[in-house]
Amino acid sequence: MLLVNTDFISGKTLETLGLVKGSTIQSKNIGRDITQSFRTIVGGELKAYTDMMNKARDQATERMVAEAEGLGADAVINVRFSSSAVMQGAAEVMAYGTAVKFV
Repeated sequence: MLLVNTDFISGKTLETLGLVKGSTIQSKNIGRDITQSFRTIVGGELKAYTDMMNKARDQATERMVAEAEGLGADAVINVRFSSSAVMQGAAEVMAYGTAVKFV
């Protein structure tokens, strides 16, 4: 599955199949939250949270691709990511784009 963040694929004529998306909601681990709060005192990257968000983006992307494959898509164009807090200590990560078929 080809994923691009442009609205075209060079050399290809595209048939639009529709919007596809994938999402996941991740919550903070209380133990990880305590250890990461110490990091905010001295500064620096919060690696545990970076890893959590990378895994969340990967999972959201996999779910978006599965939805596109279900439509018979060859690619997803205009791929975008968004995140938002859904409650205290939990965030949703969403991947979305337009599923297309090569003509």
